[in-house]
Amino acid sequence: MGKKKIAVLFGGMSTEHSVSCVSATSVIKGLNKDKYDVIPVGLAENGDWLPYSGEYDNIKNGTWEEDARKENNVPFTEEGCIMEPGIKAIRDCDIVFPVLHGAGGEDGTVQGLLELMKKPYVGCGVLASAVGMDKAYTKVVVAEKGIPQAKHVVAHREDILRDKNCYTQEISEKLGFPCFVKPANSGSSVGVFKVGTKEELPDILQEAQKYDRKIIVEEFIDGREIECAVMGNAEPKAATPGEIKPSAEFYDFVDKYKSGSSITVIPAEIPQEKLEEVRSNALKIYKALDCSGLSRVDFFYEGNTGRVIFNEINTLPGFTDISMYSKLWAAEGVDFSELLDRLIDYGFMRIQENERIVSK
Repeated sequence: MGKKKIAVLFGGMSTEHSVSCVSATSVIKGLNKDKYDVIPVGLAENGDWLPYSGEYDNIKNGTWEEDARKENNVPFTEEGCIMEPGIKAIRDCDIVFPVLHGAGGEDGTVQGLLELMKKPYVGCGVLASAVGMDKAYTKVVVAEKGIPQAKHVVAHREDILRDKNCYTQEISEKLGFPCFVKPANSGSSVGVFKVGTKEELPDILQEAQKYDRKIIVEEFIDGREIECAVMGNAEPKAATPGEIKPSAEFYDFVDKYKSGSSITVIPAEIPQEKLEEVRSNALKIYKALDCSGLSRVDFFYEGNTGRVIFNEINTLPGFTDISMYSKLWAAEGVDFSELLDRLIDYGFMRIQENERIVSK
């Protein structure tokens, strides 16, 4: 059999555009060129879809777009959303790897487009992507499974803009301080704030609503951050969980993608039965959300109580050289190139698994 053509999507119109570019560069370089012809397709911040044939490192450093515009004869405009060049490139490929983080890429929108194009793709489908991206709805699914999670309050932009103090009493009584404020539909710790006092809360909520119309406010969990990588479709497997020891007060954007000074410990330094509880709960959540391909499921381990507490799921986790997902599988003996091969295979398998009769 000849080489497969794979379109790697990167960029996007989310706050995680730059993270996506770094992840995609790692993926593109990690793909076995004896097996795949790689077609990078960049999604510019103005919405244009631009195939790119230049140096891969220019994706990572953000200078790819000028060359891609010249290559496709697509000048920059404020309104953007010229998709034809990118769609044509995707149509000519065998499978798509959407290395897109955040809204407009990880939330089911691109997955829906690829479904309509009848194009195989890597990763979770529309439902899992959409629910996994929305932290509020993920919590509903996890609660139904009886898995412990942090107490939380869902705040809405329209309420905050009408009265920035409208959630102060509810949050003070239900959660207390400190607490964490985060956008419901974002990742990579973008727009996450730690609130130390009741007086700080209104102004932080006003800042947080700029990132999303729906905000999650969670109780502070005095626990260690444990992450579990899951891979597969109908019969997924979970890797041995690892632990993040952040260099900052919490595992923030800089620690994840810039400083690289956090410490990764695999396996996590928690009791063996708790490692198994993390793996078991990660698989339960993965299946409950109807995930496929891959996800990373994050927990807290509360040392003083021994509780394992669900934090969040990432249906397209980071793929940088310091990202936890690939490190967890590497610890299981699956190197980066083989990991990408398996994820691509799961993408092709999912097309077969989803076959259905369409009545006329």
